[in-house]
Amino acid sequence: MPMPPRTFIIGDVHGCAATLRRLVEVALRPEPTDRICLLGDLIDRGPDSKGVLDFIFELRERGLRVDSIRGNHEEMYLQAGNDSHSQGLWYANGGLETLASFQADGPDDIPRRYRDLLDSFPLYILLDDFIIVHAGLNFDTPDPFGDTGAMLWTRSTYVDRERIGGRRLICGHTLVSQSRLEASLGSSKIMLDNGCFFNDRDGMGNLAALELESMTLYVQPNMEF
Repeated sequence: MPMPPRTFIIGDVHGCAATLRRLVEVALRPEPTDRICLLGDLIDRGPDSKGVLDFIFELRERGLRVDSIRGNHEEMYLQAGNDSHSQGLWYANGGLETLASFQADGPDDIPRRYRDLLDSFPLYILLDDFIIVHAGLNFDTPDPFGDTGAMLWTRSTYVDRERIGGRRLICGHTLVSQSRLEASLGSSKIMLDNGCFFNDRDGMGNLAALELESMTLYVQPNMEF
């Protein structure tokens, strides 16, 4: 009997390509009917941002449905070619590691297909019971979907579910320990960034994935270092 379709949400990868591959291929083992959604911040900080994006291309070529939303690190990269301030901001927040993975001297040296991929990522994905968004929503404004900056940068944990059709948020961006991550699974804001690249901090250093139908949590320890 075929397995019903599953939806996997994966937290911030941050250039940890080997860890992502292990999580997907060994733990999740997605079928063609499944869907994978990543929470953004695929690049920067970790050692192999290029490998992360190449793996997404590979999964799509296998016929798997793989989507991602835009994180603040994708946004910083996309803005880095505009002026020296934006470039410096990106470099100071892990952009240099991304350049190294591409053997590139600057943001304009990264091949166009990778930029086009990151530029194609939406700011949020609306599901029946959840909203997938990198950082969160601003409920202090008349339209929570009008504040694009909050979607990328907010640290607020406040959620007004009545204003979003009773849905819950699933977010990355804010580093949380594994215990806090697990506690958030029953809350209005599920937080899945367990600091994959921070393997030297207590309760962190894992890449987390959540399967929405069963609310099963998968935790893959960092394999980069």
